[in-house]
Amino acid sequence: MTMLTRLLIITCLALPFAACKKEEAPKTEAVAAVALPTSSEQKDWRPYLEYKLTPHMTGITSSPFVYFLPKSDVEDFAGMYQRQLEKLQQDLGRGIVEGNMLVFASPAPDKEVEMIEAAFKEVEPGTMKGVKVVFIGTPILSERVKAAVEPAGVNYLFEEAK
Repeated sequence: MTMLTRLLIITCLALPFAACKKEEAPKTEAVAAVALPTSSEQKDWRPYLEYKLTPHMTGITSSPFVYFLPKSDVEDFAGMYQRQLEKLQQDLGRGIVEGNMLVFASPAPDKEVEMIEAAFKEVEPGTMKGVKVVFIGTPILSERVKAAVEPAGVNYLFEEAK
């Protein structure tokens, strides 16, 4: 064999090994904290909600159901509350299946909790297994939400509003 033929054979044998890359560990990007919004505008809350919800999206197969109430001093708050309550009751009445997420956040957290308690009274125990419910609020209110939603069989998650 000539020297050139030997080099070609060695190159062909070594090429597959050279093409293999060492498996790299997945890169984790540091996510900058997003401050709690002070406004009642839902658009101002979107980046904050994305920041709070991203760590909990594992296993979620569709867009989260987000229930948001503005501050109680906005015009027609009572109407907004009633419409949000009716929407939540309709959604729960149709049935929420595994792989979905319900998110509750509001600059009026007391009314949000009142709405959750009222709507979840009608849910049959154990009918929402595999559904994540995320409440963004205070630890004291979280206990009320937990008591209201856990009988439905949900995976309850609390995120402190800060």
